[in-house]
Amino acid sequence: MTQQQVVPVLEIGGTHVTAALVDLASHGVLAEHRGHPDAQGSADALLSGWIETARLLGDVEGDWVVAMPGPFDYDAGIGRFRDVGKFDSLDGVDVGAALREALGADVRFVNDADAYGLGEWFAGAGEGSSRAVVLTLGTGLGSAFVADGAPVSSGDSVPLDGEIHFEELRGLPIEDVVSRRALMAAGLAATGVERDVHELAIAARAGEPAAAAVLAAGFSAVGEVIRPWLDRFGAEVLVIGGSMSRSWDLVEPAVLAGLDGWAGRLERAALGDTAPLLGAAWFGRGSRVV
Repeated sequence: MTQQQVVPVLEIGGTHVTAALVDLASHGVLAEHRGHPDAQGSADALLSGWIETARLLGDVEGDWVVAMPGPFDYDAGIGRFRDVGKFDSLDGVDVGAALREALGADVRFVNDADAYGLGEWFAGAGEGSSRAVVLTLGTGLGSAFVADGAPVSSGDSVPLDGEIHFEELRGLPIEDVVSRRALMAAGLAATGVERDVHELAIAARAGEPAAAAVLAAGFSAVGEVIRPWLDRFGAEVLVIGGSMSRSWDLVEPAVLAGLDGWAGRLERAALGDTAPLLGAAWFGRGSRVV
């Protein structure tokens, strides 16, 4: 795959697809279009939706990079979405071949969490570091381990597949401790009121002790579960993004407590939805997963 400074990118999520032209030199997005195919749709409907969105960019030059959630065979370009609640119709489908034929260009795939992490390392809160760990706090707990511009997903210095959500804390899967569903369940148990995480945050700021305690325990768990991996990986910076990072006033002190004196930097993600676009484009320069 040839190096290029302006890279066409597809970023695929469970509820959206974004097509963008990314300028690596300026760290900018030159054009961007969104579509919303149904993740439960047929393989033809999903692929058509992605291709139609890509074509909204017009005639573009160069090879494409696609940021795709797992489970997916990123080298072969084949879906492995069996019984995961989204894209099931693409299980076993050669997505790469379909996109190459439709777009008339080569296509390379990168994990969506890795793309997010690369973007923050390359042009966001982790810029200037050699080794960064980037977490996303939202529906679940996502992670990327980035070393000198390459995602690391194997070896003793990272969790299984580089994914922190496989870890346990005090005998529980970490996403049973900190995730949207886990915090909502803890909030209901502690307060008797069913509320989403942002509503718990509002209550905590308003001085409701039970809501504050629920969030402090959950966000502290993030620091606890990632701390040993920060040490093993030799991370200089921990970046946290995702929807829950909007409550940084509550997230930061609790994560710091869980990190228990870790010497590196804790930063809030800086790029938002632009991060996976920039990261995918960076990956297209010729990065490889280690």
